[in-house]
Amino acid sequence: MSTEDRPAAPRSLAEALRGRDDVSLGALLRGRPDLITPVPTDLTQLASRAGTRASVVRALERLDRFTLQTAQALAVAADPATYDELLGLMAGDDADPAVAQALPHALGVLREQALVWGADDRLRLVRTARELLAPSPQHPSPTGLGPTVQEATAGMSPGRIQEIVSAAGLPSTHDSVSAVTALTELFTDRRRMAALLAKAPADSLDVLERLVWGPPYGQVTADPAPRLRWLLDRGLLLPTAPGTVVLPREVALHLRRGLAHRTPEPVPPAVEAAAVHRPQVVDSTAAGQAYTALATVEELLKDWDEGGPAVLRAGGLSVRDLKRTAVALDVPEPVAAFWVELAYAAGLIAPDGEADERYAATPAYDEWRELPAAERWSRLVTAWLPATRTAGLVGGRDAKDRTLSALGPGLDRSAAPEVRHRVLALLAELPEGAAPDAESVPARLRWERPLRGARHEDDLRSRLARWALSEAELLGVTGRGALSAHGRALLGAPAAPAQSPEGSAGPEGSGPAEPSGPGDKLPVHHRPAPLAHLTPLSPAEQAVASAAAARLLTPLLPEPLDHVLLQADLTAVAPGPLQRPLADMLGVLADVESKGGATVYRFTPGSVRRALDAGQSASDLHAFLATHSRTPVPQPLTYLIDDVARRHGHLRVGAASAYVRCDDDAVLNEILADKRAAGLGLRRLAPTVVAALTDPAGLLEGLRAMGFAPAAESAEGDVLITRAHSHRTPPRTAPEPVPEGPPVPDDTLLAAALRAIRAGDLASTTPRKPGTVPAGNGEPPRTGSAETLATMQAAVLTGGTLWIGYVNAEGAASQRVIAPIRVEGGFVTAYDHTADEVRTYPLHRITGVAELADDAD
Repeated sequence: MSTEDRPAAPRSLAEALRGRDDVSLGALLRGRPDLITPVPTDLTQLASRAGTRASVVRALERLDRFTLQTAQALAVAADPATYDELLGLMAGDDADPAVAQALPHALGVLREQALVWGADDRLRLVRTARELLAPSPQHPSPTGLGPTVQEATAGMSPGRIQEIVSAAGLPSTHDSVSAVTALTELFTDRRRMAALLAKAPADSLDVLERLVWGPPYGQVTADPAPRLRWLLDRGLLLPTAPGTVVLPREVALHLRRGLAHRTPEPVPPAVEAAAVHRPQVVDSTAAGQAYTALATVEELLKDWDEGGPAVLRAGGLSVRDLKRTAVALDVPEPVAAFWVELAYAAGLIAPDGEADERYAATPAYDEWRELPAAERWSRLVTAWLPATRTAGLVGGRDAKDRTLSALGPGLDRSAAPEVRHRVLALLAELPEGAAPDAESVPARLRWERPLRGARHEDDLRSRLARWALSEAELLGVTGRGALSAHGRALLGAPAAPAQSPEGSAGPEGSGPAEPSGPGDKLPVHHRPAPLAHLTPLSPAEQAVASAAAARLLTPLLPEPLDHVLLQADLTAVAPGPLQRPLADMLGVLADVESKGGATVYRFTPGSVRRALDAGQSASDLHAFLATHSRTPVPQPLTYLIDDVARRHGHLRVGAASAYVRCDDDAVLNEILADKRAAGLGLRRLAPTVVAALTDPAGLLEGLRAMGFAPAAESAEGDVLITRAHSHRTPPRTAPEPVPEGPPVPDDTLLAAALRAIRAGDLASTTPRKPGTVPAGNGEPPRTGSAETLATMQAAVLTGGTLWIGYVNAEGAASQRVIAPIRVEGGFVTAYDHTADEVRTYPLHRITGVAELADDAD
């Protein structure tokens, strides 16, 4: 291509954007969705918005480490820089081949994100990014480099500059500018710099070695030591303030052999496999944990069935209530907080909204309980994946040093869904059955988003990654740390990467035994290529993936049993999960003694009385046990039921404030003589009736504590059947995740925005016809109604294109490029280039009109 045919280099970011096609602009708007909120009027406004500090910071935060290192290198390079200069800063004099291979992609990302513009011979970092990344005393550069010789000598006297030039062995010059240029050329010439440093004392070189990788600033006294004086005389150290010196950038780059960074990281750290298990073991372990997750959530909701803990005034659970819930679930408090938050995210619990507000199950919980087990699990994990509420923060402190409570405010972290999905995607990249090393996953995330964790090692993203791994294991998405088959399906991931024969089970599951311990590392050749296409799914896609995951999980879950094994020690063993009616009845008749692969229930007088209070008779209980036991009903259990039933209701408690009546006056005498009854305020009213000062509920509890089995009665003298009353909230919706910045535009919005930007840019850049005087600031001229009508009618006859200002019915002003087709009845019908369709506009809402030149296209 000749020089005349070569397109002119862009002079600004706006011109660079103007040269892009719609695919490239669409990629920019997807990558930086804040630029489209609201839609810019033209490409000049888009470029201006892309250069604002907030937008640039947001874009830099989403760069991986090597791409960010590339931007940092451009910030310390000349402006503009060439590609070869950038490559030298990134790869050094040794020309690291890995850096040379990765640099084009990193530079392409910076260009796509509109952080860098210009051709390879004139690369420019946007001004705001350069200000953020360039070194300064207040904000040292991550490269560890200091100012250039020209910047460091800006306030130095001409005489002192000439002294430095002479000491460095350079000829004196007539002015400071040429002297600084000569010094810069010396420091950037490898051969001459090597000769100069070869004459340096060894202790002077030690000083340079301490400053070379940063920070480049040091302190000196008013009378520097000889080793410092040698460096100061030759400009290898330059004063920046009284008592402070700096290592010039050119000197540091020579000592670094051209590297802007001590350790360029062009390749992301691999996610290492700590152990490899057979896929069948992983899936069965994950399925068992999935069933435990369902049982735990059901137990939590059963515990809150009649009304759960009170809602704190500021919202959330109190520390005491969380501890009580952890004891009831037999889990640590952080795990209890996770289950509570998960049930809340799934819409199964919520505040009831009453005056004395408490947490309770929602109507959605009753619907959830009736679903098959795999679908219930699917509902839980589908709520977990996009949730921004982060249970791991419970117990920590917020910015105002207030304790963060479960179900309380301040737990939303918008990065949580992205990190959660990314962690699972990294597991999906490993071979089937491979469990990752615990630290390699956070290390990978720190490489992918380094700015998020720049302040301290244990940054939020690393903690989110660790929580995601533990929560996935609790939910049964992973088993023994490896992603299960139904976990892969949940992500919409393809089949797992094939393993080599050394570590794989055969197609039928036969093969070498599992590695003996967690120290077995996955060989390098097992590492698959990254799954770049494994991105978060849309709601519709996620529903399909969740259904597929449920189908894979279904055959792995145990079938509910319809029987238990009764034992002579008044216990019943459930060798697996029980059918719901059996589990509900057994939960009333007996107390759970232990859980695990088999659940052990214990029958006690109190548990049998609880069943009788719920309306069951002794014959009902005998029939129930005989029907559902695979072993004969032990005689001690029969005796226990009969004994409690015989005494149940023998005493009657009513409201006097309360009374006790019994046909056997000897029993009443025994109660009155018992010292434990002193606090009940008892007095005999008749041989078979005793009154009490306490209320009926307190009297019932007091008599039961004394070993009696009283029954409550109504005002008519009938025995009251006490049943548990489920407490439900009004219908509630699950909490909405808090998005991280503006949402990524869909294809429809993106296409409309591109049309509007292109049309606005056409209007702002197209020459006006002679005689047309535009208003300032790129706005169309203000014209009167008569002139507007005449211009419209003329455009209809000539087929011309007009630039108009328009105010809609809501008062929102916009600019449009139209080709009028017809003008009548106070309306103009025109092809709107902005909307890419024919529209009709009222003439009285058009504020101004300007004719565009005929070569507007």
